Amino acid sequence: MFNPNTLRTRNVVLKRLGIAGLTLLSWLSAPNLDWAQDLSPIVLPAPRLEGGRPLMQVLQARQTVRDFKSNSIPLPMLSDLLWAGFGINRATNEHRTAPSAMNSQEIDIYVATAEGVYLYEAKAHQLQPVIPQDIRAKTGGGAFAPVAPVTLLFVADYARMPKAKPEQKPVYSAMDAAFISQNVYLYCASERLGTVVHDLDRAPLLKLLPLGPTQQIVLAQAVGWPK
Repeated sequence: MFNPNTLRTRNVVLKRLGIAGLTLLSWLSAPNLDWAQDLSPIVLPAPRLEGGRPLMQVLQARQTVRDFKSNSIPLPMLSDLLWAGFGINRATNEHRTAPSAMNSQEIDIYVATAEGVYLYEAKAHQLQPVIPQDIRAKTGGGAFAPVAPVTLLFVADYARMPKAKPEQKPVYSAMDAAFISQNVYLYCASERLGTVVHDLDRAPLLKLLPLGPTQQIVLAQAVGWPK
């Protein structure tokens, strides 16, 4: 395994592996490294669609966890988690693993990590860089927020809900975000990860994230290894 604390070794490895190596090592290395501030798109591994615990066992194991280790989540597991939450499960019509009102698919998942914030693109199944800044502590949720390695931010884009009446859009988007959140809960229970939906301080996040006027932050969900 590469030693991320050895600058010389890391630089040699990066020269040999290029951008792909930079993307991979950013997940294996300690947080807040200078070279990790230049974010690159991350092509996620294909989701693993077999295995996992039986559904009834997962439902029995589902719980909220508020005490996390800081250990990172492996990239293949993050890939599976995002697909389980709101990935495309029917390629012919690009329908998702979670329902949405009128099939609006108005919820975007922003993935906040120690390296920065990414946007999950379900069709390409990849992460697009948003900002090279660790904002986990600014998402609210108390002491565990900066410890959990991943915080998912569910953001609704009302412009993608043309069939809904204005007064329906906040209700429908909250409902749709909850569907995705429950998928994340069940995946975490299957893989023995911990997760919690927590209080959200939207004001500082709206200043940090490049969101449009039709976008609203619905909720936040921290994910990590139970302590």
